[in-house]
Amino acid sequence: MGKHSRPGPPNQPSRAAPSVDADDPLAAYNKRRRPPMDVWCRHRPLHGGGGHRCPDETRALEEWNGFTYEPAGTAANLAEAQRWVNGTAPGTEAATD
Repeated sequence: MGKHSRPGPPNQPSRAAPSVDADDPLAAYNKRRRPPMDVWCRHRPLHGGGGHRCPDETRALEEWNGFTYEPAGTAANLAEAQRWVNGTAPGTEAATD
């Protein structure tokens, strides 16, 4: 491994932030408005604790609004919350081809 190699599997995207565009006057501002680790939607157990420990507990759904995460609803369990994060709203089935 070289001095500047990124650890981890090669199939994962780089965590490095993109460079700031010198021609865009709002580039630095837009860079600060990105969510941490580019996670736009997330879910958390409603009453705290480890998310993997109780998969049947209710989850709080949160969306990034450009400044902070704000509540977007709830999901009945871990499976529904993961479907919501991946683009399918809770209570609906994923479209299949």
